[in-house]
Amino acid sequence: QVQLAESGGGLVQAGGPLRLSCAASGRTISNYRMAWFRQAPGKEREFVAAVSLSGRNTYYLDPVKGRFTISRDDAKKTVYLQMNSLKPEDTAVYYCAASLSGGEYDVWGQGTQVTVSS
Repeated sequence: QVQLAESGGGLVQAGGPLRLSCAASGRTISNYRMAWFRQAPGKEREFVAAVSLSGRNTYYLDPVKGRFTISRDDAKKTVYLQMNSLKPEDTAVYYCAASLSGGEYDVWGQGTQVTVSS
């Protein structure tokens, strides 16, 4: 089992960039599908982006397509979420998640707060 720890959150002005990192400890992540989710105040947690085992295939929530990029570096056991052109509606706690089985994401980090000011 891996353990996940997010970092890189903070306060940023609208239009600015931010890069989130998700560092894994324990076993390698090479066998895990990896993803980012977010939860805004008063809203349910939603899927943001995912990356396949190979790293060649990525998937995004429609509102972030073209602005966010997910990537993985298995040698460093780290997954990244590059966020550009941030909007106030991107404000949320961002969570890193992993799935070994290919089904539900069942390993979660503690989350990192992203706040975008207008």
